[in-house]
Amino acid sequence: MRDDPSLTVLLTRARSGEKQAWDELVERYTPLIWSICRRFGLGRADAFDVGQTVWLHLVEQLAAVRNPAALPGWLATTTQRECGRVLRAARRTQTGHMLDADNIPDEHTGIADQELLRAERNATLREAFAHLPPNHQRLIAMLIQDPPVPYAEISAKLGIPAGSIGPTRSSCLEKLRRYPAVAALINTEGPSAGGDTHDQLGVQR
Repeated sequence: MRDDPSLTVLLTRARSGEKQAWDELVERYTPLIWSICRRFGLGRADAFDVGQTVWLHLVEQLAAVRNPAALPGWLATTTQRECGRVLRAARRTQTGHMLDADNIPDEHTGIADQELLRAERNATLREAFAHLPPNHQRLIAMLIQDPPVPYAEISAKLGIPAGSIGPTRSSCLEKLRRYPAVAALINTEGPSAGGDTHDQLGVQR
């Protein structure tokens, strides 16, 4: 896992009791927690309980976090364990049989790893996107809408020639690829590991 400077700052601010920093941490990583809960087959109420427990554990351990880059992995592992606990409790209620504490199917371990990787990719892309000029952010935002927005409409709304949309889009995507955090992720995983940047962002080709 790369060391994300913005995550380091967030953790420092959260430790000092800054609510906005804590809220941003929750917003950034709640999708990771919920996606793991869904893959474990938990219902909404159980997933909510798992999420609350995971964040409570983080509050208790926040001062002890020394490596910010390890936080996503810690959240994924803690969520996985809590999901296992909920499933074991449900199994005991239904059958009276208690599963071993570590008896979590291997397939769920792989799923947690996949969700962790996906969350890191998404966080990295959001970070890179935030560094684009505002006019380029607006262009990309319109290009990823579903259903696709016609170039003529984009041209009218943004006040740019329709013929320049394609080249500008390509320039934006190239800037995203060259962003240090994105480049590091691509180099770590290989060019095909994360898919094409067009596909990651959902940008019209």
